[in-house]
This record gives sequence, structure tokens and C-alpha cells, in this order.
Amino acid sequence: MQLLHLASRLYGTPLLIARTKLDVILSVLGPRIGLPERDAALPKSIPKATTSTAQPGIAIIPVYGTLVRRAMGLEVASGLTSYAEIAARLDAALADSQVSGILLDLDSPGGEAGGVFELAQRVRAANDIKPVWAHANDSAYSAAYAIAAAASRLTLSQTAGVGSIGVIALHVDQSVKDAKDGLTFNAIYAGHHKNDFSPHAPLSPQAATALQTEVDRLYDIFVEQVAQMRGLDSDVVRATEAGLLFGDAAVAAGLADAVTSLDQVLIEFSNTLAVQRSMATPSAAQSRHAPLARASPAALQTTPPISSQPHLHLEKTMNEPEDNIPLDETTSEPTDDPAAAPTPQFVAPVTAASATSTARNGRIEAQAIAEICLIAGSPQRTAEFLASGMTEGQVRRVLLDARASQPDITSRITADAGTTLRPENSPVVAAVKKLNAKEM
Repeated sequence: MQLLHLASRLYGTPLLIARTKLDVILSVLGPRIGLPERDAALPKSIPKATTSTAQPGIAIIPVYGTLVRRAMGLEVASGLTSYAEIAARLDAALADSQVSGILLDLDSPGGEAGGVFELAQRVRAANDIKPVWAHANDSAYSAAYAIAAAASRLTLSQTAGVGSIGVIALHVDQSVKDAKDGLTFNAIYAGHHKNDFSPHAPLSPQAATALQTEVDRLYDIFVEQVAQMRGLDSDVVRATEAGLLFGDAAVAAGLADAVTSLDQVLIEFSNTLAVQRSMATPSAAQSRHAPLARASPAALQTTPPISSQPHLHLEKTMNEPEDNIPLDETTSEPTDDPAAAPTPQFVAPVTAASATSTARNGRIEAQAIAEICLIAGSPQRTAEFLASGMTEGQVRRVLLDARASQPDITSRITADAGTTLRPENSPVVAAVKKLNAKEM
């Protein structure tokens, strides 16, 4: 009975699955439900998926195999993963205080349409609580891509593919085979469309129209949701024509953000989370700025945002006074003459506005530090510098000293770094900017 139930979920119903995988499934189930055998490679056995934490604070949720709304206890036997199981793991990660970020590890051809769009919306909503990233390792097609696109960052391995943004439905007409087998099926029914998708009769024109209408409706939902999640025009998504895109082609089409390995993704994610934690709590750098709110107004100068020409900003002169605080020459020499003593400056009281300004200045400096580290090819050191409480000038000096000690000085960031020379493409810099925007 379970096989018959699965057959009813394969035929005459729209699916969000790659066609090649559908053929494999039919080759396995077909002979067991009365259909002729088909030549296709048998699916590999997929182990039971479990949530893991390869990096402290990051929960990895596996999205493997064919995706269904309800697995009915057949996960291990049939290589299925249910949307309900993925949602439960997502909720558990959100509720776990030890988890700061969630990574979806995808290797799936897609599956059923029912329930996938609701799950994608839950993934997008989860981003407002904890950042959710996705990594195609080694495939994220159709329904799996609908889920992956809802993440705030989507990467794929060098051999991985994404896409297959389309909908497919099959109808099997075995009436000729029935006749050869001496079988005649007579359906007694009420309601004109009750027998529309019977496998024992040809597909009627009205049934074909009804099925095509539903396929088109689901396709519109799929396209619009991907366009919204990925920030693309819907015409661009439709132009993929449900094709499979691999590597850099997927990035160029806007369906993914970078080509990188799972290990590198975990490192980037860990660094981004470290930056967010540093921004969420007062750091040593912010504490050092706090006395400025009680000093003279002239001392409230802040470090400006990073220059539009990053290489000039990184190598600017190091002779500037630390933190751009002007020096008072009248107090440089001590004196015992009361008359020669400088007039005490007015000390501004600490107010809510000055405290807010101080916190904002700290965030601006944190963003500048993150961008400097990216330009210098050391984005992994951002969290280290923020935690140490170093200022932008001090970080610049450390990085320049490190560059000077290298025999071959270069500021180029390789593709292996999982980013580009443009700061806005760095997940670390993006995280800092996002936190700054929330406070504005």
C-alpha cells in the first residue's frame, strides 16, 4: 500500500524535481506498481541525515535526497527527506542558545511541490533571528533550490549545480498494455473530472488542460519566490528555462553568490558570526571611545569611513595622531606657574545622545577595520582585531608591517578566499554594514 501511495504522488501531480532524478525513481518504482522496467542507474543509498556542528556555534542542517512533504518512515529505505523534518531541525537550531548561525548543506534533486514554498518562507523568516546560509554540495535543484534561495547567502562547490527552476507532471497511459494483458478497467464515477488522470485510459483534453494550468500556477509561484529571495527580475529567472547551472555560470546568473568549498564556507561563516557578536556587545574599542563623550567637543572627532580607493586608504601615512585626536600644544610642557596654567575646558555631560553617538562611532570603526582586513587579504583577522579593541590606525599599522615583512608583497585576494576585491561582496563586511543599518 505504501508503494501505491507513492505512485499516486508521482503521477498526475506537479513536481519540483530534476527530470533525470525522476527517471531514476520511476525505474525503481515502475516494475513494483505494474509498469514496465526502465533502464536507469539505481540511486545510491543515502544515510540518515543528522544535524551537526562542524564549527562552534554553527548548526549544519542536511538537505539530502528526494524531498517530500511527509516521508512516512521511508527516509532510510528510499533516500527521502521530508520538509517537516527540515523545519523541525530549523526550529531546534533557532531555539538552541549555543547556535549563532545555521548552514543548510544541500545535495538534492528536488521533490514534491506541496510544502516547499512554505518551508522556504520559514527559512527566510529564520534569517531575522539567526543568519541562515546555504551551500550546494553537490546539487540544489528545483525544490532544493527553492529552499536554498531563501538563505541570506548561497554558495556552491566547484562541481555543484543549482537551478532547475521549473515544474513537471507525468501521466502514464497503460491502456494499450492492459489490452495486451487481457485487462479491461471500467470506471464508474460521478463528476465529469473524477476519472481525469486514470492510468488505464488516455489523458483527455480537458484533463491535460487542467494539469497544465496547475503546472503553470506553481511555476509562477516558484519564479516569483526565487526572484524575490535572490533579488532578481522574474524575467531573468524565467530565462533560465529550468536549466541546470554550474560553478561560475550560476554566480554570473545571480543564482549563487560564490564558488567555494564547504570548509571555506564554514570559516567565512564563523568569521561573520564573530563580527556580529563583537558588534552586539560593547567592545574594548568602544570602551576606549567612551571617555571622549566626556571630553571637549573638539575631541569628539571620529574616524571617517573607508576611502573609495581602498589601496590608498590602506597605505596612507602613519604619522597621524592616534584616533585623529588633536594635540594641545599649550599643555605639552609642565609648569608651576598658576597663571600660565591652561584654562580648564568645559566637560560635556554624558547624555543618551552622546552614548548613542559613541556606539555608532564604534560601529563605523568596526566597518572600516573589516574593510581594511579584506583589502589586505586577511578577512579572517577581522574578529581578532575587533576583540582586541584595536583602532583602525593600529590595525592598518599591523597589516602594513605584516605586508612589509613578506618577500612578495601583493594585495590580490584569490578565488580560494571565497570573495573578491570588492568589499561589498564580503560576507564579513556585509554583516557589519547590516548591523550599522539597523541602528540608523
